[in-house]
Amino acid sequence: MEPNKKRLKSEIDFLLGTTEHRTLHVDDKKLILTEGGFVIDEEVLAAEKRREEEITVTEPPPELEPEDYPRCIECETRFISSFLLKSFEYSVCDPCREDEEKFDLIPKSAAKEEYLLKDCDLDRREPTLKFISKPNPHNPMGHDMKLYLRIQVVERAINVWGSLEGLEQEREKRAEKREKTKVKKFNKEMKKLRMSVRSSEYTKNLEGHKHEYGVETYDEDNDIYRKNCISCGHVIEYEKM
Repeated sequence: MEPNKKRLKSEIDFLLGTTEHRTLHVDDKKLILTEGGFVIDEEVLAAEKRREEEITVTEPPPELEPEDYPRCIECETRFISSFLLKSFEYSVCDPCREDEEKFDLIPKSAAKEEYLLKDCDLDRREPTLKFISKPNPHNPMGHDMKLYLRIQVVERAINVWGSLEGLEQEREKRAEKREKTKVKKFNKEMKKLRMSVRSSEYTKNLEGHKHEYGVETYDEDNDIYRKNCISCGHVIEYEKM
């Protein structure tokens, strides 16, 4: 290889492994200025990076022997790489992944709701669960949604709640609590309504009302006299000289 071409290849290899470099903008193109003085089109660098990634996926490491390839936990055959292994570190080959119901993906919000998990259960509890990011079809302008492998989420739920039975018991407990809260709120509103109606009727009955007081009573301890209205129960207190 010629010296200049060899140097250029070395510069490209360096740029593929770093995000720190100088850039130039010329005629709507983004050019990268290397430390060796080469100017490389960003699109060329991106294409080279994609090629390197394809090689990484499709070609096994030179030192890896066939008997050391990962083994699929479903069919027990060995394979070089797969979507589930690369994305979720889950040793299942691509042909077995065609069982979409068993190996389907679940958004983070649904995982938390269905399996009663918290953010820390997914993202901080060891080992943290892998996920892939996809644009949100319901809100393209918002943040990307995180997709987890459902079978791994189920395993994490078992780890948190002890078993699937424990998870179901927690679901029933929370459903019962929600129902009690709902009934309590309903009874509170009904009590408020009844008090409002009674207050309205009481005010209405007092319109044009004339008190008719009964027998006078004497409170010797406080030296006070009292009379109660026979109809509404109104009380007057007074003293005598």
